[in-house]
Amino acid sequence: MFKVLASILLFLFFCAGSKSTAVGNDDEDFFKNCPPSRCREGGVEIRFPYRLESSPPSCGAPGMELSCSGDDTVLVLPQLGSCSVTNIDYVYGGITIKFGDSWARCPLQNLRSTNLSTLVYHPADIQPISLVGCPRELNTSGEYAEITGPISCLSSEEDQFIYVVDGYALMNEIPSDCVTVSNSLTLPIKPYYYGFKRFEEVVNDFVKYHEALLFWSVPPITDQCNACEAAGKDCGFSSATNQTFCRHRIHGSHVKLITATSASALVLLLLLVIIPLYLYKKSDKERETRLKVEKFLSTYTITKPTRYTFSEVKKMTKRFKNKLGQGGFGSVYKGELLNGVPVAVKMLERSKGDGEEFINEVATIGRIHHVNVVRLLGFCSEGTTHALIYEFMSNESLEKYIFSRDSNGLRGALRMQKLQQIAFGIARGIEYLHQGCNQRILHFDIKPHNILLDYDLNPKISDFGLAKLCSRDQSIVTMTAARGTMGYIAPEMYSRNFGTVSYKSDVYSFGMLVLEMVGGRKNADPEIESQNQIYFPEWVYDQLVNGQDLGLEIAMTESESEMAKKLAIVALWCIQWNPTERPSMTRVMQMLLGDLQSLQMPPKPFVSSIGHDSTRIFNEV
Repeated sequence: MFKVLASILLFLFFCAGSKSTAVGNDDEDFFKNCPPSRCREGGVEIRFPYRLESSPPSCGAPGMELSCSGDDTVLVLPQLGSCSVTNIDYVYGGITIKFGDSWARCPLQNLRSTNLSTLVYHPADIQPISLVGCPRELNTSGEYAEITGPISCLSSEEDQFIYVVDGYALMNEIPSDCVTVSNSLTLPIKPYYYGFKRFEEVVNDFVKYHEALLFWSVPPITDQCNACEAAGKDCGFSSATNQTFCRHRIHGSHVKLITATSASALVLLLLLVIIPLYLYKKSDKERETRLKVEKFLSTYTITKPTRYTFSEVKKMTKRFKNKLGQGGFGSVYKGELLNGVPVAVKMLERSKGDGEEFINEVATIGRIHHVNVVRLLGFCSEGTTHALIYEFMSNESLEKYIFSRDSNGLRGALRMQKLQQIAFGIARGIEYLHQGCNQRILHFDIKPHNILLDYDLNPKISDFGLAKLCSRDQSIVTMTAARGTMGYIAPEMYSRNFGTVSYKSDVYSFGMLVLEMVGGRKNADPEIESQNQIYFPEWVYDQLVNGQDLGLEIAMTESESEMAKKLAIVALWCIQWNPTERPSMTRVMQMLLGDLQSLQMPPKPFVSSIGHDSTRIFNEV
C-alpha cells in the first residue's frame, strides 16, 4: 500500500505546476460551472445534488433547490414554507431544517396537522409518540418515566394537562384517567447512528429547537451521490451521458495541481490520497460485512429464532432504558417481548469484528435448545446494526457468586452440593455441544462470566461469539490464532508443541472453571503477591497429594469436603497439558456422578517450571 502511495506522490511531483484534467472535459466543465457555494462564510456547503436557485438547473437534482436569505440557507417546502437549513449530511442523505416562526409557539400542535413528507423528502421516522390528556399532573420523573410534559401550549379547558407519551411504551403504563388526544405521531429526530437519547431529551429538543431531520430521495441520482460521498469523493452530473459520476475530492473551482515545494505540501498531498482511500475502504468493509451477514441469513432456514426489526428491538427495550452490563462485543439491555416474556438484548458494537460474532451466535445456539444452553429467542440485522435476543437469566452470571468475598452472602448461597450440581450442568451442556448436535460445536470461551444462572441457579452456557462448527468425526481443528480468555485457554491454543486444537480445548477451560468454583478465587489472581511463585492449580494438586485440606474460606461438613476434593480431582484431570490425557465431557460427567473413592489422582499436569512459565506466558500474551 505504501509503495502505491509513494508512486502516486512521485507522479504528482512530476506534474506539479501543470493543469490536469483528472476527469473528462465534460465532467470538468460541471465543476467549473457548478462550484460548491455557501450563503455565508462557514455556513452550510451547497453542492450537488443540491444547488442554489440562481445556479443552472443541471447543477442540482430536481426538487433540491436552496436559496439564500441574508446569511441563512433556506429550503422551501409546500406544507412548511421557508425553513432554515442548519446541516446537510451528504453521506447519509439527510438535511436538518429549522421550522419557521409559526412553529416556535407550539411545534407539537403544528406536528399534529402537518405531513412532513414530499416527493423528495421524508422524515427520519424512528420516534413514534402519542399525546394524552390527563385531569391531574403526573410524576414524570418517577412512576411515569415514559411520559413527559405537561405541554403548556396544548392545554385546554377539557384536558388540563397534555403529555407526550413514548410510542414504544405499553398502554397499560398510562394512567387510566388519561385520554389519548392524538395517536401515531412521529418526531422527525436524528436516527440511531447519531446516538441514544432519553425520551424526555428527545421531546424537549424538538420543542425547544423545532428542528427536523429529513431524508432525501431522487432515485437513482441521490443514491449514487450518497455512495460517492461515503467514499470521500465529490458527486457531479454529466450532461453528455445524463448520468452522475464521482471524482476524488479536490477543493477549488477547477482542477489544478499546485506545485509542491515544501513539507506542508507533501502532507497535504498525502492526506488527499490517504483520507479518501481510508473512507472508501471503511465503507467497502461495512458493505462486505452487510453482504456477508445477509448471505448467511438467506441460507438460514430454521424458523426459530425470530428476526426482529430495529424498531421492534427499541420497543422491547423501551429505548435501551435498563442496561444490564457491558461485554467485549457490546452492551446488554433488559427487555420484554409483546407476550410479557423478559429477555436480554445484546447490541453488538459496529466497530467490532466483521459480523463473525453475530453469525457465530445465530449459527450455533440459534439451531439448538438444551436445558444447559442459553436460548436465543431472536435477532436483528439492519445494515451494520446487529442485536441478539436471549432468554433472561434472573440470577446473572456464575462469576458474581463464586468470586464474592462475602461468605454469608452470594458465596454462601452456593453450598458445595449446589456447586457440584452446577458443575454437572455445565458439563452436560458442553457434552451436548460436543456430541448431541448434528455438527460439533466448540465454544472456546468457557468461563464463569459466560455461565448464566436461572431463577433456580441452574447453569446455562452463553456467549458463542468465538464458537466454531465442525463435523462430529473431526478430531483436529485448524486455528489461525488463539481465541478465548486468559487463564482459561488451553496450552495447545498457543503452541502446537502441546498438541492439536480439538474439543479437548473446551475440556481444559471447564477444568479451570471448576477449580475456581471450588477455591472461590481466580486461577490467576492479581490480588495475590508474587503470582509467579504461586500457581493455583499446582498448589491444589500438592495439597491433594499430601492429604492436606484445601483451605477453603467457608465452613464445610465432612461430606462437603469430600465433594470439594472430588471436584478438584476432576478439574485436574481436565487441565492435563497433553490434550490426549484429558477425559471427554461424557467421562467427566461419569466422574462427577461417582464418589471420591472411585477416582484416581491424575498425573501431575505440569512440572514446577512449566507451571510458573505458563503463568508468565498467559500474562504476557
